Amino acid sequence: MKITAAVLNAPNAALSVEGLELEDPRDLEIRVRLVATGVCHTDISVMRRPFPVEQPIVLGHEGAGVVEAVGASVTKVKVGDRVVLSYNFCGQCPSCQRQAPSYCQYFFGTNFLGQRRDGSTALSRQGQPVRHNFFGQSSFASHCLCTETNVVKVPDTVSHELFELLGPLGCGIQTGAGAVINVLKPQIGSSLVVFGAGAVGMAGVMAAKALGAATVIAVDKVAERLQLALELGATHTILADGTVDVVSRIREITAGGADCSLDTTAVSAVLRQALDCLAPLGRCGFVGGAPVGATLEVDVRDMMLNGKTLRGIVEGDSNADDFIPAILRMQAQGLFPFEKMMKIYPFESINEAIADSLSGATVKPVLRMAA
Repeated sequence: MKITAAVLNAPNAALSVEGLELEDPRDLEIRVRLVATGVCHTDISVMRRPFPVEQPIVLGHEGAGVVEAVGASVTKVKVGDRVVLSYNFCGQCPSCQRQAPSYCQYFFGTNFLGQRRDGSTALSRQGQPVRHNFFGQSSFASHCLCTETNVVKVPDTVSHELFELLGPLGCGIQTGAGAVINVLKPQIGSSLVVFGAGAVGMAGVMAAKALGAATVIAVDKVAERLQLALELGATHTILADGTVDVVSRIREITAGGADCSLDTTAVSAVLRQALDCLAPLGRCGFVGGAPVGATLEVDVRDMMLNGKTLRGIVEGDSNADDFIPAILRMQAQGLFPFEKMMKIYPFESINEAIADSLSGATVKPVLRMAA
């Protein structure tokens, strides 16, 4: 079928909204008509950095839409179901078998290569292949193919207005909230610092508040984001404009050091601050796509004598089938108002949405597809 998609034709190029051809779903595939999709910094990183994936490719991995067709072996969803799309995994490796799919041994191949495991692509342009299957979806498009592995059915009780905003639950929100809820697990009355008040960081702030953390500190370079962080649950903010010693300020607020910290910036110098600001037995988690070869220098003596923990986290250690419904229940109870950090753009304005995300003007852009 003919579809519309935003195509990356070359590194560092703007996305080009074009007409493409999409194959019918194979035996285990599902065709989804996208209603909306989030813009994630992972998409932007792939656009801007040298990356071992051939172009042209269709990116996008925070899709929400309606099932339009299913392969003969699909049983999880049916035509007409509303779904959120999340990350892809093989389901067979030791990590997947241990119920840790975000650490799938084939995570790169199933999410970044832009093709099926047999090397084929479902998209084409004038007979030439266009890479698809980014995070098992390539949702910067009017339609995409996914599988049962990375599709989550949305309850009928969710309104259409909220449904349009659910795509980011499949990656950014799941990453930040999951890092706090599944990994750091701050106790009631404890303290947590979030470095970077973008969508992932904001999700971490909301999760910490929902879990009962008494002190939630947001650190960012954009004052407007810090104001929103206060609305979403932060008790304190620090503007990292170079005029404040961030670590000293955190120690002052927390009377000696934070119990937990979460770095969402993928900047080594900031991650070092996230470690240095911890109290004894403090736990630091970090997410985000650091450049290949990025390194971190730590104070080994401080880490050992104070029993600090540093933990990398992918997709919030979350199983989307369980975690996305849990976030929806929290939102319905007023505990996780993720909708407050989102702004909707028409799909054709995708490059504007990306620019606003990079500048900090919008925390989480969401692209609405034409009806």
